[in-house]
Amino acid sequence: MKCLLQQKPAKLAKSNSTMLTSKDVSIACLSVVPPNRNLRTPHKSLKLAFLLFATKFYASRYDLTLHMNTELLSVVDENDCIIDTCARHIIHSTDLRHRAVHILVFNEQGQLFLQKRSMKKDLNGGLWDTSAAGHVDAGEDYDISAFREMEEELGISAHTLEPLFKLPPTADIGMEFIQVYRCIHNGPFNLAPDEIDEGDWFSVDEISGRISADDQRLTKTFKTIWREFEALAI
Repeated sequence: MKCLLQQKPAKLAKSNSTMLTSKDVSIACLSVVPPNRNLRTPHKSLKLAFLLFATKFYASRYDLTLHMNTELLSVVDENDCIIDTCARHIIHSTDLRHRAVHILVFNEQGQLFLQKRSMKKDLNGGLWDTSAAGHVDAGEDYDISAFREMEEELGISAHTLEPLFKLPPTADIGMEFIQVYRCIHNGPFNLAPDEIDEGDWFSVDEISGRISADDQRLTKTFKTIWREFEALAI
């Protein structure tokens, strides 16, 4: 089954010259997906089939040319096996499993570098998060994605990234399989202004205290990662 809203040249156009966005089409498609109680089986794959059928219906009915200038990500199953490729906003709006990487950058004094996510971000803007993070793009594996995110967000080329653990997808972490890495680097960093508003070093004790207090200035994903990091004592 292929995701219909994939990368195309420009915008969505309606035949009567009314402009529709990709979000408009997504909402329209979701509106025709019946709730689970009206289906014989509650499987999400069946709901996705309805969504994809509806997307094609609306595109045909309104003579839409689908133009997606957006990220393409791999959709994965419960075993983290790739089953499809789809646009990022569709994956998020339909809670499809996908992949991400998070890197914990420590300095030689044992402090952890955290980034404050840009207020321009559509998710968790202004919250403190792991040192570097991002989606695994379609065609990438976890390792390639992790090195790319380090360069894009922190402006550094890490010689070594140590894989620590992989979290299974849950609603709290956005239905992502998250591969977590550790890196030792003392900076300085060249922070990507569109991604990060600021960054700073924090001691392990300070971070643990803030997470124990459920500090709302930290992302849920970072809290989940740090709790697992502490539990494994690695």
